[in-house]
Amino acid sequence: MTRKKVKLAFITNDSARKATFKKRKKGLMKKVSELSTLCGIDACAIIYSPYESQPEVWPNTLGVQRVLAQFKRMPEMEQSKKMVNQESFIRQRIAKASEQLKKQHKENREKEMTEVMYQCLTGKGLQNLIMADLNDLGWILDQNLKEIYKRIESLKKMTPTQVAPPVAPPPPPQVPAATSEMLARGVHGQEQKPAVESGNVEGIQRPQWYTEWMNNPNENLGFGHGDEMMMQFGDNHNAMWSSAFFP
Repeated sequence: MTRKKVKLAFITNDSARKATFKKRKKGLMKKVSELSTLCGIDACAIIYSPYESQPEVWPNTLGVQRVLAQFKRMPEMEQSKKMVNQESFIRQRIAKASEQLKKQHKENREKEMTEVMYQCLTGKGLQNLIMADLNDLGWILDQNLKEIYKRIESLKKMTPTQVAPPVAPPPPPQVPAATSEMLARGVHGQEQKPAVESGNVEGIQRPQWYTEWMNNPNENLGFGHGDEMMMQFGDNHNAMWSSAFFP
């Protein structure tokens, strides 16, 4: 459960103010002690109150005197450089709260004009906007355009040069099993052809006409009768072979 935020204002009730004083004084002394112990610095506290006749000091009277003497040895400009009183402290708080309020008002205005911009994109008109709203809307549009252009430029710088990826070599062709065996045999040695013996001529394939002539040597082979194949040697042999080349 979160603590309720305390309103910083004077407590009008006497009993409540006295109880708050005692509780806060104890907490303040504890914080000063922790600050001095943890950070190793010289610190002191002097508290006057209408509820006690003597002021309450920390850590003790000698310690307070030592710290005050060290403070008085500083130049006056250094003494008052970070010194604040109740009035100046309140003024600082007011200035800080004013800055926060101004910042929050600007953020709310930007969100409001951004919503109007999106409504315009859906087709809603600008008839109900006054001049101040139109000026703020124009400023919002300019800011969004700047962000878009800035994003485009950053993406262009981040995008590397498009380089074509290397083309993978084609896979080797599939060699049939028979071809693989032939290649393997060719690697180990040339295929040995069956040798034909000189005396075994039966294994040689002969043409058909030769086979027929060997079986029937007396028959003609389409060149005419047998007698016509015989050439007569005599005086009239030129009649058969007469030509320009053979007179």
